[in-house]
Amino acid sequence: MTGVPVPRRPRCRGVRARIAIACAGLFLVLGGVLVGTTYSLVSHASGQAYGSGGILQVPAARCPAGLAGTTKPRPVSGPPGQQAIRCQNVQRDFQAGATDQAGADRRNFLVYSMAGLGVATLLAGGLGWGVSGRVLRPLRAITTAARTASQENLDQRLALTGPPDELKELADTFDGMLARLDGAFASQRRFVANASHELRTPLTEMRTLIDVTFAKPARSAAQLDAALAGVRAAVDRSEELIEALLTLARSDRGLGETEVVDLPTAVEDAIDQASRAATAKQVKIGTSLQPAQVTGDRVLIERLASNLIDNAVRHNIHGGWVRAATRCEAGSAELTITSSGDPIPPDQVNGLFEPFRRLSGRADNRSGAGLGLSIVASVARAHGGQAEAHARPGGGLDVRIRLPATAPQHAYGPALAKAASQPALPPLTNP
Repeated sequence: MTGVPVPRRPRCRGVRARIAIACAGLFLVLGGVLVGTTYSLVSHASGQAYGSGGILQVPAARCPAGLAGTTKPRPVSGPPGQQAIRCQNVQRDFQAGATDQAGADRRNFLVYSMAGLGVATLLAGGLGWGVSGRVLRPLRAITTAARTASQENLDQRLALTGPPDELKELADTFDGMLARLDGAFASQRRFVANASHELRTPLTEMRTLIDVTFAKPARSAAQLDAALAGVRAAVDRSEELIEALLTLARSDRGLGETEVVDLPTAVEDAIDQASRAATAKQVKIGTSLQPAQVTGDRVLIERLASNLIDNAVRHNIHGGWVRAATRCEAGSAELTITSSGDPIPPDQVNGLFEPFRRLSGRADNRSGAGLGLSIVASVARAHGGQAEAHARPGGGLDVRIRLPATAPQHAYGPALAKAASQPALPPLTNP
């Protein structure tokens, strides 16, 4: 957040310093192994060259036959005993000098190699520091963007250019996260504004009814009854809206206790609840319910089915139809609600899943709280599924919910027994 001081880390604890130290350490280890191997080879070669029985021996002219490393003896003056003693002394002195020279050569080689290794290690650390600074530059940009990001400042993007490596992938992921946060905060602000408006409207109606009733000097019983009926209707609409908001918040928060839920049973219960409204509008409801079970929150799944059926009946035409179907396919439990109705522009269908969004703008209080399909989408997401809708060419809507299926654990209840007598679901065309 802006305005919040961020403590600076010690330079020795930074990623750049650790990379430089790692480069120097790795070079030091590999160089030490190389120097050690080379020193061993040089020592072995010098031992063979200057050691006893090596390729360098006392000249044959100074030793009698049989003592020198030659096959052709040469005459040497003097008594044979003195010749042998003198040859052995010369041989010992020559070997001692050769051994001292080999040791001095090995020491010089080791000193110069270690000095060169130390200088090269420092150079490797410096190169690691410089290269890591260039490589980690995008990370500093990401850190700066994260520090300056806030609810009111989410429109900045890194837009990192360069090869498609891990850092560019991280920057693109961060940009996507900022975009999602920006959309989430904007949606939240819209939701709060719409919810406050929707809650204010019935309160305003109740206040107006009460004020108008009390403003009349002589209030009859019929006027009081009408005012009370209006207040009761406004209270019912407020209660419906609050309940829908609580359900939406519950589904957005995630799942609590879960259990196996039978989708056909939930659909049948929802149809029973909507039967009075369907009879009033002469809407016929048909079903084609195949076995389908899911694991989740029973209350939320039942509310999902109830909202779908209620939405299909509420926004249907007089004398229309609704078809509900369930099935399992490829590990997914599918619930499909198809209904007749007025034509819907295809480009406005996705907006129906947003809170308080309707084709004609804001939902009015007589047609529901405006949260039916948004609750459906939220419940589906909470259960690891998805909701999609398609406008029908002849009018109406086709809503399809896919949830992860659960293997059947018990026999199905009356819902499937009733579904067994139903005809198969016809194609999605207006009958």
